[in-house]
Amino acid sequence: MGFLSKWFKPSPSRLMRLPSGSFTVDRDGRVITYTLPQTFPVGHMQEIGREVLAYFRGAQQAQMPVKELVVNYPSLKLTARELRGGAIVFLAPQSLTKN
Repeated sequence: MGFLSKWFKPSPSRLMRLPSGSFTVDRDGRVITYTLPQTFPVGHMQEIGREVLAYFRGAQQAQMPVKELVVNYPSLKLTARELRGGAIVFLAPQSLTKN
């Protein structure tokens, strides 16, 4: 049993640095351009973009047009702005220390 677990053990996941930059998605959720590091997965950008677009569309269907979304996580700030069906998303790490 130990022999098999040596070869088929899942590899440890790599920790990623918190991203800093922006990306733009079109109305279909495809990433058009980005300033995030190349190590940040495009799949993550697409998933974030899809959620942001769903939020803007939901607000529009509720007849509450929203132009900007700001989400503050303990260590990351996400700001998104609606762009005629698409969106631009800004990601910025936040300091964990309180002044």
